Amino acid sequence: MTAPSSPLTVQPLWDAPVRLLHALMALSLAGAWLTAEADGWRAVHISFGFTLAGAMVARLLWGFVGTPAARFSQFVRGPGAVVAHLRDLLARRAGPHGGHNPAGGWAVLALLAGGLLAAGSGWLTWQGGEAWEDVHEALANGLLVLAGVHVAAVIVTSRLARDRLVPAMVTGRKAVPAGTPAPRSMHRALAVGLLVATLGFWAWSLGPTAPWQGAAASGGDGAHEGRSGHHRGHDRDDD
Repeated sequence: MTAPSSPLTVQPLWDAPVRLLHALMALSLAGAWLTAEADGWRAVHISFGFTLAGAMVARLLWGFVGTPAARFSQFVRGPGAVVAHLRDLLARRAGPHGGHNPAGGWAVLALLAGGLLAAGSGWLTWQGGEAWEDVHEALANGLLVLAGVHVAAVIVTSRLARDRLVPAMVTGRKAVPAGTPAPRSMHRALAVGLLVATLGFWAWSLGPTAPWQGAAASGGDGAHEGRSGHHRGHDRDDD
C-alpha cells in the first residue's frame, strides 16, 4: 500500500511495447465486437480475432522478459494483498503504485486468459462451423464483461487513489513512489517492429490470399462453404 502522503515522482514507467499492445488489444476487441454480426465483415472479424490473440501472446511473453513494471513477478500478488488494497482504496488510503496495483494485476491475467480463450474458440468456430459458435459467443460476451469491469475499475481507482492511470498508459510516464526503478529502455524500436508486423498482417489478411477471405458472412469455413456450394451445384445438374 502506498499512502497518499508518500513522496511521489513522475517518471517513465510503461514501455512502448506495453502501451502498443494495450492499444492493439483494446482496438481488436472493439473491432471484433462491432463486426461480429455485420454482414460481409466476417473476414475482418477474423482478422481482429487474430490480432487480439497475437497481441495477447506477445504481452504474455513480455510479462516474463520485459521491463520491471511489465513483468508478472512485479505485480501479481496473493489474495491478501488484493484484499488489503481494496480496503485501502475504499478508505481512500491508497495512492499511486509503481506499476499495476494488486487488483489490477489479477485483472490483467483474467483479460489475457479470457481473450485467448475467446480467440481460440473463434478459430475453432471458423474451422468447424456451428459446433463451436455458442461457446465462442459465450466466451466473447464474458470477455466484454471483463473489459467493462476493467474500465470501470480504472476510472474508480483513478479517482479514489488520485492515480492518473489512463494518461500514464498513453504517455508512459506515471506518478510513482520515490525510488521506483525506471526502465533502462522504453524499447521503442521493438514497438515499431510490432506495429509494422501488425500492419503487414492486416495487408495480407485483407488480400485475396488469406484463407478466411472466402468465409461466409454468417460464419464458418470458407473452404467448407465452397465445397457445399460445389455439391449443391452438382445436385442441380443431376436434376
